[in-house]
Amino acid sequence: MCGIVGYVGDSDAVPFLLEGLGRLEYRGYDSAGAAVLNHGKIEIRKAVGHVSSLVEEIKSHPVSGTSGISHTRWATHGGVTLENAHPHRDASGKLALVHNGVVENHKDLRTELESRGHVFASQTDTEVISRLIGEAFDGHGDKSRDGLVEAAREALQQVRGTYAIGVLHEDLGDFLLAARRGSPLALGLGDGGQFLASDPAAIAGWASNFVYLNEGEIAWLDGKKFEVAGIDGSAPAPVVVRSMEKAAKAGTKGKFEHFMQKEIHEQPESLREAMRGRLIADQGTACFHGIERSPEELRQWETLIFTGCGTSFNAALAGEYIIEFLSRVPVECEIASEFRYRNSPLEMGTAVFALSQSGETADTLAAMREIKRRGAPTFGICNNPFSTISRESDGGIDLRAGQEVGVAATKSFTSQVLVLTMLGLMLGRMRDLRHTEGKKILSALEKLPDLVAETLEVDEVVRRIAKKYAASESFLFLGRQANFPVALEGALKLKEISYISTCAHPSAELKHGVIALVNESTPSIFIAPRDELFEKNLSNIEEVKARNGPVIAVGTQGDDVLADLCDDVVLVPACEDFLTPILTVLPLQLLAYHIGVELGCDVDKPRNLAKSVTVE
Repeated sequence: MCGIVGYVGDSDAVPFLLEGLGRLEYRGYDSAGAAVLNHGKIEIRKAVGHVSSLVEEIKSHPVSGTSGISHTRWATHGGVTLENAHPHRDASGKLALVHNGVVENHKDLRTELESRGHVFASQTDTEVISRLIGEAFDGHGDKSRDGLVEAAREALQQVRGTYAIGVLHEDLGDFLLAARRGSPLALGLGDGGQFLASDPAAIAGWASNFVYLNEGEIAWLDGKKFEVAGIDGSAPAPVVVRSMEKAAKAGTKGKFEHFMQKEIHEQPESLREAMRGRLIADQGTACFHGIERSPEELRQWETLIFTGCGTSFNAALAGEYIIEFLSRVPVECEIASEFRYRNSPLEMGTAVFALSQSGETADTLAAMREIKRRGAPTFGICNNPFSTISRESDGGIDLRAGQEVGVAATKSFTSQVLVLTMLGLMLGRMRDLRHTEGKKILSALEKLPDLVAETLEVDEVVRRIAKKYAASESFLFLGRQANFPVALEGALKLKEISYISTCAHPSAELKHGVIALVNESTPSIFIAPRDELFEKNLSNIEEVKARNGPVIAVGTQGDDVLADLCDDVVLVPACEDFLTPILTVLPLQLLAYHIGVELGCDVDKPRNLAKSVTVE
């Protein structure tokens, strides 16, 4: 959560800060602010609301300077107010700081600081860090840039929790300090200046190269050179300079009204990209270069554990059904925020996969680190090959979905399910899946992008259904087997985008309590393709209709039974049963999008949400 952009160099910092924040607004949009060193004095501008509000504030009260830090906030401690917006100053007013993360011991630190005469201007945990660093620097004999580095080290040793910080001090000229623990932060390197950013995408096009700070590192930069060290004084890990050309660049909406709409329609291409170079036609299998294990080692995997949060967890659940079907390797799915605190036994032969679109999800990263500590091999499935999960895991798979700007995940879900399907194919072929079956599956995978494109042609049908049901106060989502996770994902998308109350259950659970929610004003959405459990789904639909509940069904093309029974039907192309989740989720993504638009919601930036959940 929250986005940080900093600049120090030869040009005016403000245009970089504002545009960079706009690119990072998916990380938080409760408030925004910037601190700029202007003729030896730090000037701060803040605004409540989107980054556009900060842009207007700076137009009304201009500021310029060749170094600055900025922030777009997702509120954790303290309400959405001007006082709580970043940057925050120290007691002297000479130091400004921006922060992403959570200070777990902020109350104790605040009490200690108040006992020493500090008067806080906000309710945030962030202000504790600014005052700790400022106090340490003011009491330090060395008032140089090195002195600020040492003061920051001393202060950060007292902080428990997570942070990525950017610091500016008006006595030190064009000089930025940065540090990270638990939250991502990168340095951008350009010819005329240097940058800080929570995500390299924020500075793409300005910096030619970038450096990810590793866990527990502190850095300082002056526009021409930079240094990195351990916060605890230890030697840093070798600095890896990466080309910015490989970093995701913020896109435009093109012909689409919203990023979410655009990203839904990009899925044929994102799925093609996920398969590119990974299917081995003559062997009827798949391969992943990021999983550097011999066939003998892979055959020793007796259990897989998938862990993730939100949409990634739903994709993992779908993958569980698919992989067990294709490879007969047992799979367990764990919600990362719970898994990290459980004392779950890990048997020999267990491999753990951490699923995260951003690769920075705090709970998933913490769960992965705990598993690594216990000795199990860990692998990341992420959409950012430079992310913390990707770098700290023992290997992994890049989704290649391209940057997802809309806060609600769409194309990353289908890419995750596809990657897990290919993983199941690979493991199955190493066990007892026959060559002919492998080639049949591979052929089905190759046709998938075209089937997705065909499915997306139901857009107008779904828009009409959305208009019909947009006033509903609640929805039920129901599905069987691998389409139960699709029900979960459809329910999640609708509540994220439209703020409508939803719940999802396996269809067979209807009679075990869920049916009490059925009434004439609550639509039930059944994911009911023509698979082996189609007749079972029909029986559940009959139960809802017998109680006058409206039913929307997602079925298979050519099916007349659903049309006769249900109030509204959306049909998707026929495909192999294990691929239906990738097709059936598409009408649900479109339904959430169109209902959100119909209700006047900001579908790209839903209230209270942020794209990358980097705090617990």
